[in-house]
Amino acid sequence: MSDVLQLSRSTFYYEAKEQDNSKDELTAAILDIFQKSRHNYGTRKIKHELKKLGIIVSRRRIGRIMKENGLVSNYTVAQFKPHVDKCNESKVENELKREFDQQKELTVVISDLTYVRVKKAGITSVYLSIFIIEKLLVIVQVQTKMLN
Repeated sequence: MSDVLQLSRSTFYYEAKEQDNSKDELTAAILDIFQKSRHNYGTRKIKHELKKLGIIVSRRRIGRIMKENGLVSNYTVAQFKPHVDKCNESKVENELKREFDQQKELTVVISDLTYVRVKKAGITSVYLSIFIIEKLLVIVQVQTKMLN
C-alpha cells in the first residue's frame, strides 16, 4: 500500500499517540502515599508503593511531581549529628600556661575560632574569630558562609 501511495512505511504506520491525562491521578496517588508515610517516604519508596498499586512510573517523574508540590522527605533534610572533633587533642605544648601578663606589647596574642550553625535564609554557618590581648577583647570578626 505504501508503494502505491508513494509514502514511506513509517509514515503509514505513524499515528499520534494520545497522552495520558493521568498526571492528576498520579499526583493524587503520590500525595496520598506521602501523607500516609507521615512525610517519610522519598522517591524510591513511593515508586515501590505505586508498583504495588499497579502504576509504573520512573523515580525521576516522581521526584519532579514531588518538587512541583513542595514535598520533601523528613530524611532528606540534613540533621545535626554531634561528633567529637579531634582538633583540640593535638600534641601542642601549652607554652602560655594561662599567664597573660606581658613585658612587651603583642608578645602574647590569643585567638579563638568558633563555628556557629545558623538557620537563616541563605546562611549556613557563622565563623567568629576573637583576638585577645592582655585579657581585653580587641577584635571580633564575624564571617558568614552563604549558600549559592
